[in-house]
Amino acid sequence: MTNQYPDTHLFIDGAWCLPDSGDSLDVVNPATEEVIGQVAKAGRTDMDAALLAAQKGFETWRKTPALDRSRLMRKAADLIRERAAEIARIMVLEQGKPFFEANIETLLAADIFEWYAEEGRRAYGRVIPARSANVRQLSLREPVGVVAAFTPWNFPINQAVRKIAGAMAAGCSIIVKGPEETPASLAAIFTAINNAGVPPGVVNLIFGVPADISSYLIAHPIVRKISFTGSTQVGKHLASLAGSHMKRITMELGGHAPALVFSDADIRSAVSILAQNKFRNAGQVCVSPTRFLVQADVYETFVDQFVSATQQITVGNGLDPATKMGPLANDRRVSTMQQLISDSQEHGGKLAAGGDRIGQKGYFFTPTVVTDVPRHARVMNEEPFGPIAVVSRFDEIDEAIREANRLPYGLAAYAYTSSDSTAARLSSEIETGMLSINHHGLALPETPFGGVKDSGYGSEGGVEGLEAYLSTKFVTHAALG
Repeated sequence: MTNQYPDTHLFIDGAWCLPDSGDSLDVVNPATEEVIGQVAKAGRTDMDAALLAAQKGFETWRKTPALDRSRLMRKAADLIRERAAEIARIMVLEQGKPFFEANIETLLAADIFEWYAEEGRRAYGRVIPARSANVRQLSLREPVGVVAAFTPWNFPINQAVRKIAGAMAAGCSIIVKGPEETPASLAAIFTAINNAGVPPGVVNLIFGVPADISSYLIAHPIVRKISFTGSTQVGKHLASLAGSHMKRITMELGGHAPALVFSDADIRSAVSILAQNKFRNAGQVCVSPTRFLVQADVYETFVDQFVSATQQITVGNGLDPATKMGPLANDRRVSTMQQLISDSQEHGGKLAAGGDRIGQKGYFFTPTVVTDVPRHARVMNEEPFGPIAVVSRFDEIDEAIREANRLPYGLAAYAYTSSDSTAARLSSEIETGMLSINHHGLALPETPFGGVKDSGYGSEGGVEGLEAYLSTKFVTHAALG
């Protein structure tokens, strides 16, 4: 594999184009801190062109039979699979994650397209029994319209593909404001969609100043649906903008996932699964397990094994086959890790592993474990979004549930126990959009993905993800004569 990285243009109305202004932004490789390419920066005229294209594309796509939409989406999935290795290589250069993770993400994108391609053929309405013999009552499902989607850099393909595939399956067109830090791998997905024969205007891709693009698109009358993945702070702002214009929204926001480990758990299995998922993508995952709540009887055993597993993780350039964890996204993430660790120690936390920046070039950081951290430390209240595991002990289940529910976040939670009664109680009482018990089973194409409380509302994935792009129309028809 070469290290060549492509510049990224805008994709509007079925064609790649330069912005009207000619402006661009640098793309930086987080493993080397070198500028590796440019991404086009859209302005007002480019957004207007994308809006008109999406409006035209919607009128075409909504009238395209579901079977034909399905065939085109399946073709896009096939092309993504054929090109997966090259797309993954591009993602490593711009995002930093290990190649095997980037390849899994790319192949999962194909699975998402394929699943929605089939589910879109089953977006059924229903017949409602009427009270009169000559009346027929129908509940119809229709595409909501043009969608504006805003996607982050941590999973540059799959955070976007969930929105794109859901919208396309429902018969909507979409404008994606992609991540400026990681544009080229997502652009490769749009190339596959275009090569599959999807009509012009159905999918459009722009980049630029996030605040400028979001404020313009959300307010524009052509846009009827907003989907955003990102921080809670930004999500609340965008939700308020959408609300003022009566736009439907899906918000997948931040988290601070608790992982509850009970004394009857398979500790070795829990350590293996949690370590793998804590440090996946260098912890830059909204559903990353972060607050490890371990029952006192097995606390020391868990910590010893988890620290050992953490210290075996190889950090390096994602193109190196030996690498298990790549760099953080930028220098700001490194500084945040250092501040959170320092604050934890000042409040009595104990550094059990890691805690240091690695080298002088690239945004590398050691996988870190901090134990005995009090609740008032920053890392127990702020989403770290990095490779920091915070381990605390509890005595009884009530205590663990209270801590799990203490924060305003409610995106994901994890638990490890051999007790069905404990699992049942957690299923009922943990305030979260997703709960995975004794394994890590989130983010599959067929399952809903979303949170509650400050972690957002609405779901992506599963039938719920399709419904987000459909409106209900009730038709009642009385026959005359």
